[in-house]
Amino acid sequence: MARRQSQSNWPPPPQAAPVCALCGRAAPQLTEHHLIPRSQGRRRGARVCELPTVMLCGPCHRFLHRTFSNAELAQDYSAVGTLLEHPDVRRFVAWIQKQPASRGVRVR
Repeated sequence: MARRQSQSNWPPPPQAAPVCALCGRAAPQLTEHHLIPRSQGRRRGARVCELPTVMLCGPCHRFLHRTFSNAELAQDYSAVGTLLEHPDVRRFVAWIQKQPASRGVRVR
């Protein structure tokens, strides 16, 4: 009698696209955003690897760094919830959620 072959695991199952922590879009590539910027964290004596981070899509990440200084991010906006309370961020997130993740978005 022939032996039965075990179930093959090829091709691997499709994985869900990673999701941006700010806008919630499934983006093909995310970047790591330090909630307390590295320069500010080092001034406080923290090691860079110990600083809190979230994964953001490129447009959200660029928007945050063009809107706020590192000092503002460290003092006032060191959590995703506090970022979402800012009116400019809320307006940007409402707009970016309507855009397809594959579209190149220019942030000013």
